[in-house]
Amino acid sequence: MLRSPRAGRLVRLTVFPLLLAALAVALLAGPLAQPARAEGTASSMDVQADLGLDGVLNVQQKIVFSGSVPAQVTQRFALRQPLKHDTDRERVLQIGGFRALAGGADVAVAEDRDNRAVTVTLPTNGATELELSYQVTGAVIAADYGSSALDVRLLQGLSLQVNEFTATVTIPAQLANIDCTAGPPGSEVSCDFAAGGTHDNPNPTFRDGPRGENEEVAVRVDFAPGAIVPNEQIETRWTLGRAFTAGPLQLGIALALLVLGGIALFALHRMAGADAGPGGQVAKVGEFAPVGEGESEFRVVGDIRPGQVGTVVDERVDPIDVTASLLDLAVRGHLRITELPRESEFARTDWVLTRPTTADAGTLHPFEVELLDGLAAPGGQIKVSELGDKVRSSIDRVQDKLYDQVVSNGWYERRPDSIRNRWTQLALVGLIVAVVATGLLAAFTTFGLVGLALVILGLGLVFVAQEMPARTGKGAAVQAGLMALRSDLLSQPTDQMPPGRELRELSEVLPYAVVLGGAERWLDAIVATDADEDPDSTDLSWYHGPDNWHLRDLPDSLRNFIGTVAGNLFAR
Repeated sequence: MLRSPRAGRLVRLTVFPLLLAALAVALLAGPLAQPARAEGTASSMDVQADLGLDGVLNVQQKIVFSGSVPAQVTQRFALRQPLKHDTDRERVLQIGGFRALAGGADVAVAEDRDNRAVTVTLPTNGATELELSYQVTGAVIAADYGSSALDVRLLQGLSLQVNEFTATVTIPAQLANIDCTAGPPGSEVSCDFAAGGTHDNPNPTFRDGPRGENEEVAVRVDFAPGAIVPNEQIETRWTLGRAFTAGPLQLGIALALLVLGGIALFALHRMAGADAGPGGQVAKVGEFAPVGEGESEFRVVGDIRPGQVGTVVDERVDPIDVTASLLDLAVRGHLRITELPRESEFARTDWVLTRPTTADAGTLHPFEVELLDGLAAPGGQIKVSELGDKVRSSIDRVQDKLYDQVVSNGWYERRPDSIRNRWTQLALVGLIVAVVATGLLAAFTTFGLVGLALVILGLGLVFVAQEMPARTGKGAAVQAGLMALRSDLLSQPTDQMPPGRELRELSEVLPYAVVLGGAERWLDAIVATDADEDPDSTDLSWYHGPDNWHLRDLPDSLRNFIGTVAGNLFAR
């Protein structure tokens, strides 16, 4: 192919500038491809430290930058160092007196200090040399056999990488040994170089590098006994493990307290909380006496009423005791319970308690008279929904008379409520004292386990207090009789009442079954007496229902009545 002279000249004119451009790029790329020195790198750091006979260490460090210079440098000095073989104790250093020079000119040092460290910030002002001086107290530690040692970190917490680190420590006495470690915090790797203690070089010198940001160089210089007085400050650091140390002494004291305290609590319970023996006697409270072939009737023995039954059984006057007393009074003719028709399908059920004028109050116990008088005068009536406002104030007096009567009957030596309250208050005070003592022992000593033993004993005293007071021998015999009656209530056939007297006999059993157990089976027996579909609103002398009420409704009606009365009388 032929090419014109003009075309050839155009090709040469185009290629030549391209070659020149490529050459220029190659020349410029060479210097740019060389690795640049990153900001934040010190080519060297030299430390000159002077240890006085008083153990105070004066330090001067000099940093020389290569390449770019950072705007500022920060360094963090730890003020607390856990002991290697006892992590619950710390060595406390005092580091201060900071002074800095940047390029030979004074610069302000910013300090950020807390309980564990001090961080200083130094402006460089663009200078390639940065000097910092400071003072360390507490770096001379007590070593073995009465000797001492300088143990200090000459490089720590620096925000720079250091290519080469050197240090010299001027010492006032002959050294016995030197050591140097370097690396991340806690490193046990030896430094590159450590020497000293010779005639020509009595002062120890150290060399290491490179070291990364926040890495450390720690040195130790040992001295003969008496050469330098230690000035270390050791503080014990609180930890949960230390507070509750399970050492032989702590465990021994705690176990001794538990054993002796347990014996004391057991003795206290036996003397003041355990019932006296009934002496083989069982005081009958009620019985099912045979009156014919396959027939029996319920008889109350000793005139012990349901309200008293509950107080003897659990040593407390509970809502169920008062409610059972109301049922018992109604069965005996001193009260009539009338269930009112509901105003609507979802309305609450209410009852009217009517006190007849014909009942003889002379046969009643004092607590029963107090209860009836609190409800209404003879011939009066009150709705259950009104009990809370009108009767609640008399409940305390009813409880007082119940407690007084169980004492006058000889079942307890003193009122159960006052004895139990007194012991409970004493136990709670003891428990609070034990908790406070545990907190103090855990905060300031290693005997937290002793405090825990005291808390356990305090809880044991609270338990024993709830068992107060002890029943007398007579009271224990009544208790045994109540347990025998409870067994009868749970096992006695309910279909053996004399014909024609079923409702009366079953009704007399019911209040005792409410407090001792077995109420459901005796209610079922009452329901079983209903042999027709006619309403039974007045078949029971003591409980009247609405016009369409049947005996089969009695279990639900009584459950509702008992819960409502207890709630209205004892709600606070």
